[in-house]
Amino acid sequence: MDAELSFPRQHARTQRFTLGAPRAFTVSPDAGRVVFLRSRSGTDRAHLLWVLDLDEGTERVAADPVALLAGAEEELSAEERARRERSREGSAGVVAYAVDDAVELAAFALSGRLFTAELRAGTARELPVPGPVVDPRPSPDGRRVAYVTGGALRVVGADGAGDRAVAAPDPATEDQVTYGLAEFIAAEEMDRSRGFWWSPDSDALLVARVDESPVGRWWIADPANPDRAPQEVAYPAAGTPNAEVRLFLVPLGDAREADPAAGDGSAAGKRVEVEWDRERYPYLARVHWSSAGPPLLLVQDRAQRTQRFLAVDPESGRTRLLHADEDPAWLELFRGCPAWTPDGRLVRIADEGGARVLVVGDRPLTGPQTHVRAVLDVADGDVLVSASAGPEAAEPGTGEVHVYRVNELGVERLSEGAGVHGAVRCGEVTVLVSTGLDRPGAVARVLRGKDPVATVASAAERPVLTARPRLVEAGPLRVPCAVLLPSDHREGDGPLPVLMDPYGGPHGQRVVAAHNAHLTSQWFADQGFAVVVADGRGTPGRSPAWEKAIAGDFAGVTLDDQVAALHALAESHPLDLGRVGIRGWSYGGYLAALAVLRRPDVFHAGIAGAPVTDWRLYDTHYTERYLGHPAEDAAAYEANSLVGEKGLVGAAEPARPLMIVHGLADDNVVAAHTLRLSSALLAAGRPHEVLPLSGVTHMTPQEQVAENLLLLQVEFLRRSLGVH
Repeated sequence: MDAELSFPRQHARTQRFTLGAPRAFTVSPDAGRVVFLRSRSGTDRAHLLWVLDLDEGTERVAADPVALLAGAEEELSAEERARRERSREGSAGVVAYAVDDAVELAAFALSGRLFTAELRAGTARELPVPGPVVDPRPSPDGRRVAYVTGGALRVVGADGAGDRAVAAPDPATEDQVTYGLAEFIAAEEMDRSRGFWWSPDSDALLVARVDESPVGRWWIADPANPDRAPQEVAYPAAGTPNAEVRLFLVPLGDAREADPAAGDGSAAGKRVEVEWDRERYPYLARVHWSSAGPPLLLVQDRAQRTQRFLAVDPESGRTRLLHADEDPAWLELFRGCPAWTPDGRLVRIADEGGARVLVVGDRPLTGPQTHVRAVLDVADGDVLVSASAGPEAAEPGTGEVHVYRVNELGVERLSEGAGVHGAVRCGEVTVLVSTGLDRPGAVARVLRGKDPVATVASAAERPVLTARPRLVEAGPLRVPCAVLLPSDHREGDGPLPVLMDPYGGPHGQRVVAAHNAHLTSQWFADQGFAVVVADGRGTPGRSPAWEKAIAGDFAGVTLDDQVAALHALAESHPLDLGRVGIRGWSYGGYLAALAVLRRPDVFHAGIAGAPVTDWRLYDTHYTERYLGHPAEDAAAYEANSLVGEKGLVGAAEPARPLMIVHGLADDNVVAAHTLRLSSALLAAGRPHEVLPLSGVTHMTPQEQVAENLLLLQVEFLRRSLGVH
């Protein structure tokens, strides 16, 4: 099998070349250990927990799921499946872990059972507790482990003794109420995947109580298995009620003496509710609790145009205002903040003066030269951040993300070379993970200070093809683009049929200086296409104004920028504008369908994977951030949807070939989107193809599904565009 034909299988089998690559790093405060996850090979789905001993320079396995389960297959609870779907986790084994402050004890769930690992000794054991277990986390002192099961938060000693519930729903509400879990929109849209937080002294917990009774119920059926009952899902569609989220401080006392039957109350002290104006600020977006200050909350209003940073009094539950933000478009959420500096100053990321900056206390420490994306670590003398080039950067740095050390004295870049870089740091040890266009995969280097001391080995497979993207900026707007031509293309070969391959929407940057990100696009190019990936307005990583240009107008801005980029690139690249296709998934699928329906003069065929077609059917937090509330902005919903009350919206002639692909088990963009679009197309007399994927969710990790999807897309494009 030659390289071109074998790539789809390799791409599917390696889960996009992620298997075997080390990830989820943690550095011990004594600078002696780096903990991480990695599977044994590039095709092995089961991740193991590993420890790199920096003094000895050796790796050892701390937890092997095959050994711990005695070779048995994993069995995932409904709660664990939902967590993995929200995090787009398609692998197996130890997919997540948490550690104590000393990084000596790790806790993780396997097949719904609770395990801990002694990271110095490299041994693991099961703790006998009720299951199925979700999201276990050791206390900072390593003496206890908190976990969720059956909607209740429980605590057990690290030795397996004293297991008890510390917060549990009443029997009358147990089907609607959970303690310690993130609600759907927090995990799907806010990047908050947890629902409880240990106190730095290990004597109390902050616990989220989620009541889903106000949320509308949807049912997701499996048509291929009509004997199975539909799955009931609490889905907060735009304009409908959200789950009610409250927060409680639960003191623990001595877990060994606590009453294990305490149920809904606290066994060792009075449970205290955290007080804030939940009516005005219903979204609990961030929670931070460290030894540097009191518990810290970030809450937002439903429109996400105002937010409050609040400090919590652990005794009374009362909150005081630290800072308030307002934005006429919306307020973005960021990883790693808010947080406290060791001397008690608030760390946050803010949009000020047209730039996205790091603010410590009341002082911005960065300017318009950088676009700050996340806080990676907060230490005594500096803050570690990731950032891309800002609106006033000397060089555009297209697709690059770097790691910077920031303090009152200035900004210092730590990462070297064009690429996408990230980091994990504790004390003097940093794990710097770097990708580039000139090599496949990522390199994880361990630094002590600025000196490299180790490299974490990767078992990821080497791709059978090499991506050759050219990163450029197109047109007056300088739209970031990647252009990929066939590997054997030579200057003078003549124009090529074009495939636009965007995501094109919020939180989805596709034009990145990383080799593996462009492999699928290169494979399509090697089938005889000029592939263009364009990150128009609304995509992240450039400036606040660039991201927020889509406020109230998905359809116009994102589609206009794809057209503008295509036409600008045609002036300097061999693009046949008479044969232009477009493909995409999720928002990219919406954009692909939008393109062939509303701009058939430009786009001649489209492949829409898992597209949102009616924004009234998507969730509250995402959709209302950009389009407002449907009761107040009904016109925006109609104009930006592909399907409205009266059928297709804004469809132009002539009708172009359209393939729609959708997983029938998708609980994020439900299959109703595709079914409604297909019905409207049929009613309008427009031929189209629908590819329903039985048992597939918003992800496509199944090997045969992922492989054949690529092959079927190429066949459709060749047939529709007349490519031979």
